[in-house]
Amino acid sequence: MIKMSNYTKLLKNLEDLKLDKMRSMLPEYLEDIKKKPPHIVDSLLKLTEEEIKYQTIRASEALIRAAAFPFKKTLEDFDFDFQPSINKNEIYDLATLRFVEDKSNILFVGNSGVGKTHLAVALGIKATEHRYSVYFITCHALIMKLNKAQKENRLDKMLRHMCQYRVLIIDEIGYLPVDKEGSNLFFQLINKRYGNKSTIITTNMPFSKWSDVFYDATLANAVLDRLLHYSSVIRITGNSYRIKDKLEEQDTKKKIGGNYV
Repeated sequence: MIKMSNYTKLLKNLEDLKLDKMRSMLPEYLEDIKKKPPHIVDSLLKLTEEEIKYQTIRASEALIRAAAFPFKKTLEDFDFDFQPSINKNEIYDLATLRFVEDKSNILFVGNSGVGKTHLAVALGIKATEHRYSVYFITCHALIMKLNKAQKENRLDKMLRHMCQYRVLIIDEIGYLPVDKEGSNLFFQLINKRYGNKSTIITTNMPFSKWSDVFYDATLANAVLDRLLHYSSVIRITGNSYRIKDKLEEQDTKKKIGGNYV
């Protein structure tokens, strides 16, 4: 039987412990320390720091996949100059994720295409980078999911599941009306998350018109009461990014046609 060297054993131990980054760095690192041997503490510190960075990135990537984001966009991708109504400092303060620790909510209000979903996703991605669980879902899909769970006698389980996420992003409230049953189910979820977990909302409807979205004014007010009690409200009054992109595309075509390029 061939006896393993200590080096081979070390590689195997790192593999068994799933310390993949340390294992991949070890050969190169051993070559480096031949030239300038560091203190053993410094060596272990460097290897463990790199392993922590690697595992944090992997955990974030897994959380991003589980979050079901419709796209991957960050705050750095957002054009704040195009939307001067947005307080950039306020958004970056939210990106510190104090709102998650405070269990407060964020509500983005504005017309279609102004960047509400982009900002919501960007904050969700920031949360995954700090290993918070996040889930993204449209309001319509959420109501369908809750309705299905109720019909299958597993509503309580579904509500508990949706309340496990540290950040729940509910997109597009107001694009479709919600019937009485759906409104009641939506209220139950918001009520269970109230004061316990953070919820991010995007809506094209001013709060005064939420009674047109949900079944009646009483339910709408009950939902708003719980969402707004601990919250930051970001109102966006600028133009649509989709219109901006279209105008830029047309401008480019004109320049090409006029030989300005």
